[in-house]
Amino acid sequence: MTQHRVAVIRGDGIGIEVIEEGIKVLEALSEEYDISWQFDEYPWSSEYYIENGHMMPVDGLDILAESDVIFLGAVGHPDIQDHVTLSGLLLPIRRSFDQYVCERPSVLYPGITSPLSGKKAGDIDMVVIRENTEGEYADVGGFQYSGFEEEIGVQSGIFTRKGCERVITHAFELARRRDKDRHVTSVTKSNALGYGMLVWDRAFDRIAEKYPDIETQSLLVDAACMDFIRKPEIFDVVVAKQPVRRHTHRYWRDSHWQHGHGSQREH
Repeated sequence: MTQHRVAVIRGDGIGIEVIEEGIKVLEALSEEYDISWQFDEYPWSSEYYIENGHMMPVDGLDILAESDVIFLGAVGHPDIQDHVTLSGLLLPIRRSFDQYVCERPSVLYPGITSPLSGKKAGDIDMVVIRENTEGEYADVGGFQYSGFEEEIGVQSGIFTRKGCERVITHAFELARRRDKDRHVTSVTKSNALGYGMLVWDRAFDRIAEKYPDIETQSLLVDAACMDFIRKPEIFDVVVAKQPVRRHTHRYWRDSHWQHGHGSQREH
């Protein structure tokens, strides 16, 4: 029997409930697939921050490195700025373990009534892939004149050829494995972000040439948001960079949440 060591961070709010049910699923799978789990619980959360002044201990990443996988719920608290929970826990984990893929399936399941007219079970079955370590998540920027009327904040998005190509490659490989429509959509904003997003667009074109069996399209984020609502059935695998993925996800989430939105899987 294969054993996997799982670092469990329940976090806050609904994350606690989701992790509890997720562990039940893992335990059920262990019986069916002859797998065993060692669950190591870590109380790192907003409450932990309130009590200790940091989201995780200074050696937290070293502790997590001893596990095979990290099972993390959600973090956030109305009395704590989001950048604290993000920069204190989520982003260090992503960067340290190079979790460059955020994979979010969206499926309309049987028995669920869609808020979109005329959609039945199976009509909506897509996976949205987001690049998870670059863009604004690279956290490049700074402040000048903090506290003065002239205060300036500079936030830069990072687009590397390697970072773009590897997440786009993941999307194409996923389209092959799913073997649904064998179609990948790139969501871009190169009409306004004329440097970084062009690095993304060129990377998408290069990778697409390596997968002649996969159909492709490239949509501006504005058009993608409309088509998510008008004709979501055309999508199979969608791949996007920050910041455009955030815009499409929020637009899609607000209209689609009842469909059964998959949890984040980072690789």
